[in-house]
Amino acid sequence: MRKIVCFICLVLSFSFLEAQDTYIVNGEQLELKKEVDGKLDLFWNIIDGNYRYFVKSESSAIMELTNTKKDGKFQEEYKTLLNELTNATMSAKRLNLTLFSLKEFVDSYNSSVDSSYQSTVKRNKLMFRLGVFGGITNSPFVSNPDNLTTPFFGGELEVLDVNQISRHAAFLQVKHVLEQDELQYSTTELALGYRFRFINKAKFSLYGNVKFATLNFSNVTITTEDNGTITTENFNDTSFDAPLIFGVGADIRVSENSFITLGYNELFALFLDNQGNFSTDFSIGYKFNL
Repeated sequence: MRKIVCFICLVLSFSFLEAQDTYIVNGEQLELKKEVDGKLDLFWNIIDGNYRYFVKSESSAIMELTNTKKDGKFQEEYKTLLNELTNATMSAKRLNLTLFSLKEFVDSYNSSVDSSYQSTVKRNKLMFRLGVFGGITNSPFVSNPDNLTTPFFGGELEVLDVNQISRHAAFLQVKHVLEQDELQYSTTELALGYRFRFINKAKFSLYGNVKFATLNFSNVTITTEDNGTITTENFNDTSFDAPLIFGVGADIRVSENSFITLGYNELFALFLDNQGNFSTDFSIGYKFNL
């Protein structure tokens, strides 16, 4: 039940609502989102599983941009319509029927015919953050009957949109769990993951993590006793998994380009079995903008 509740909370936090209004287009009632507002407006939505795009000029009704297929060849009607609406002042020859391509085209046209128009197109620029961290873990997904904790350390490269309002990020992480006398297990993990910021302020952010691909290089020492004879065996293992391991974390800004990081990791995984111990995996670190 705990896993289900946590998972539902994460899914709900990833969702968002976009403003949309109802329009009548060729007798069809449609809920559309206005993407560009200017001399030429651009609308779109996903309707019955299909992306559909619409435009409206100051002197026309809303018209759909279509690209029908006839005898195995696309007719590209949307290019003809846009050429007519823009008086062929802009070439639509290389225009794709995708949201960003259409938005860029309509935005450029509005900028060329209206000096007061404010452009809304922003190409994503990537920002990189490099971090180091350390902490303790009870390695909840491996056998640990006494629920022992061991130290770990690692580093991370985070990739996110330079726009501060972006809540999404990807990360590449390397983590090494140290061995101790009572729990003779160690591993070096390479992980690729995704991060979503529930709270995303300039000085503080709170986020959920999910590791969707991991590569582990593990070492386990097993000691057994049989009739007074002690036998020690050492095993090395390399494993690749797609475990969907969930955790939470926070960034606290300490300077213009650096942060203190806090993490509560390995809360649960959808495709790895917990070995009987609830996660005790805490980390603290430091990262900075490159």
